[in-house]
Amino acid sequence: MFYALAIPVFALTLATPAGAASSQWFESDGGAVRIVTSGLADEEGRLRGALEIKLEPGWKTYWRDPGEAGVPPQIELSPSSDIRHAEILFPPPKRITDPYATWAGYPQSVALPVVFGPATPGAAGIIEGSMFLGICETICIPFEASFSFDAGADPDNAADGIVVTAAFAALPDDAGPGFELTRVLRQGSRLLLDADLPPEAGEPVLFLDAPEGMRLATPALEERENGTAAFVAEILDAPDEAVELHYTLVLGGKAVSGTVAMP
Repeated sequence: MFYALAIPVFALTLATPAGAASSQWFESDGGAVRIVTSGLADEEGRLRGALEIKLEPGWKTYWRDPGEAGVPPQIELSPSSDIRHAEILFPPPKRITDPYATWAGYPQSVALPVVFGPATPGAAGIIEGSMFLGICETICIPFEASFSFDAGADPDNAADGIVVTAAFAALPDDAGPGFELTRVLRQGSRLLLDADLPPEAGEPVLFLDAPEGMRLATPALEERENGTAAFVAEILDAPDEAVELHYTLVLGGKAVSGTVAMP
């Protein structure tokens, strides 16, 4: 539930004209947002871009699963758009605690990678749609804006390329042997999760993205030994059948993402 529902949704106001292969900057209290693309579609019709979120000091925004109190960033493309699908990817978040809840998000400006498609390989096109996200200071404000821009207007723009390249470079690595969740056990109303860790100092942090119809409390570190860790998360609501959980596991300056089956 979005704990600022009493606040009306604010349409972001136009800040500057669109430039290069990007939308306008849209701004409101706490920050500004735009969509930027770089290059042309690859041989599989995928076009790289980013949802660039500039936050003022003290403001925050949400990860893909923000918990009980938020809404993840979303892009919805219109039927008139030359490109019909946008997948948002997420760099490692931080654990944020405020007077209302503990949640996963970003306490600073962030560029979320986006994969657009399908497009004609070696081309781009007009991208039209709307974006929706929440940003928070003391309370959270829903942001919504409509956009339309030509992704092929200046595909070699250097500034756009820097934004998009940096966004993708910040993504977690793929989980694998030595740095991954290795076991998930459902024990009554608790979810027990074991992880293998690299030889890095610091306290590991686990973020879980529950599928629709499932709610989990914030995972807590139960035990840390050399090369392993055990986490527990309370199950607030879950289907009876097995589901797939997406996770991000962070230790020091390293992070991995993967999926794991929950029995």
